[in-house]
Amino acid sequence: METSESLGYLKGLIDGLDLDPNKKETKVFNAIISVLENLTEDIDDMTEGLELVGEQIDAVDEDLADLEDFVYDDDCDCGCDCDDEIEEFEVECPTCGEQITVDEDTVMEGKFECPNCGEVLEFDIEYDDDCECGCCDHE
Repeated sequence: METSESLGYLKGLIDGLDLDPNKKETKVFNAIISVLENLTEDIDDMTEGLELVGEQIDAVDEDLADLEDFVYDDDCDCGCDCDDEIEEFEVECPTCGEQITVDEDTVMEGKFECPNCGEVLEFDIEYDDDCECGCCDHE
């Protein structure tokens, strides 16, 4: 039972007592009912206000999510898994067998010198020819 329904029920109980309107007790009951009516109205007003604020917060949250997607989303729609993160690769030198970690920029240059033995390692990079995302270095 909601507050307004409970208040109506209480008013009905008091009316059913057939109290003398001139007695002090009746005036106290009527004053209590009046205060409870005011409190119920205030609660209803606050509930409506909170619902409106909740709707506004939801709208701002949706707008913020859209903005975050726009600003921070590095995914392109081509499916090529390109992004702004620098990838690292493990390479084994064929001459000395040393495991070397190189970054994507080094691989993109096509060759580098093994820090252990000095052997020049060359990379042959192949790209998916169908990628036309515009955000990759491979067009």
